[in-house]
Amino acid sequence: MGNCSKTLKNPNQNHIPDNNSNTHISDQFHRKTALSDVINSSPSPSSSPSDKAHRTTAHSDVINSSPSPESLPSDKVHRKTAKSDVINLSPSPLSSDKVHRKTAESDVSNLSPSPAAPPVVRLYGSLTNPNTSYIRFALNYKPVTLIFIPSETPDFGFETPVIQYGSDVISGSPVTILRYLDAKFPKPVLLSEWSAGTENIPVVVRATVLQHKSLLWHVERMVRWGEDLAARGGRARGDPVMGSARMEVKKYGKSYSQLLEVLLEHAQMEEKIVFPVLEREDRGLSKSVTEEHARDLPLMNGIKEDIKTIIVLDSGSSSCQDMLFSLSTRIKSLQENCKQHFEEEERGILPLMEAVELTQGQQERLLEQSLDVMPSTHSHLLKFFMEGLLPHEAMHYLDLITRCTDKDRAGSIYRFLVEEHHGKRNEGRPTMALLLKAKA
Repeated sequence: MGNCSKTLKNPNQNHIPDNNSNTHISDQFHRKTALSDVINSSPSPSSSPSDKAHRTTAHSDVINSSPSPESLPSDKVHRKTAKSDVINLSPSPLSSDKVHRKTAESDVSNLSPSPAAPPVVRLYGSLTNPNTSYIRFALNYKPVTLIFIPSETPDFGFETPVIQYGSDVISGSPVTILRYLDAKFPKPVLLSEWSAGTENIPVVVRATVLQHKSLLWHVERMVRWGEDLAARGGRARGDPVMGSARMEVKKYGKSYSQLLEVLLEHAQMEEKIVFPVLEREDRGLSKSVTEEHARDLPLMNGIKEDIKTIIVLDSGSSSCQDMLFSLSTRIKSLQENCKQHFEEEERGILPLMEAVELTQGQQERLLEQSLDVMPSTHSHLLKFFMEGLLPHEAMHYLDLITRCTDKDRAGSIYRFLVEEHHGKRNEGRPTMALLLKAKA
């Protein structure tokens, strides 16, 4: 696919933003005001009741004091002069309702500036083209407002997806567009040297290692979430997104069910696709790691039963607290087992796939077969799976899928990333940053 770019002097800016824009601009700004008090001075009560005006002329100026409320109604003014200054001046009755505001350096200058609007990037492309979904998913990582315009034939004369940023119009291969996006918006990086030096590693091994990374991330998140639940004794977080204590435990159970489904599919993929290749070369090579898969099943099922029990218990009760600590302990054990198991596979088993000397075609067929064994992971759970990868790792995983599947299948897989939650609110799960903050 050729690379090409054009520059438009008058780009069309009249498209209505898509609901999938990944950045929301706040119109609120916070005003910082100095403390203000109503300053009420009391009238002086010390005038003598008399019709005469008492005057003293000395080395002082004439100082006005407030009229005594007990003085006789008269037009005469009582004045007292001395060398000292008058300490208290009574305000006029007409000014008693005025508010005196104290400002430090100016209230206006203390206004927080309105956050700058993120740059707008428009994407034109066909909904059925896998490259369109690929680039659309990639743009969600960048600090931009994405406006997607479905178009079978983009207005700029290109048959491939097109992005427009300012006067720049870029078309070409996905790599060309990602390279442009990394140049314009450096963080986070979408293209990296992650795959550098891994050309000889079979693609199915690379995909397996990325699956390990995602699974470990999700297990760690469940561990931290479980610790947070136990530390609160089953009481509500106070976060409207999480809801009540029982609602949060249900969300925890849903996330664990998703993780468990990906874990089981991953184990089946290794047992049915990867390990048989090694067994044909040397019988018994994968026996120990296969046995470890079976070893962890009771632990996984035990965690699931603990969650079901906690949901029916009274939040904050002693029995609920005991079950939460039991759950936290079990999920930590699962984390240690997964970490140890994945390290053993990556050190002792997966590197042996290089010695099998598979052709490129054989490697890609193995990877395609692995997709068949992991249908949920590569459909409705793909978005969940991708959360556990860094942006450049996620894009590399999609590159591997592109290599081993036809255009139609790749397009159907990628659409789960950009259309699954279209118009819906994201599932309520605490972010890793929030859990780390809670622990601290």
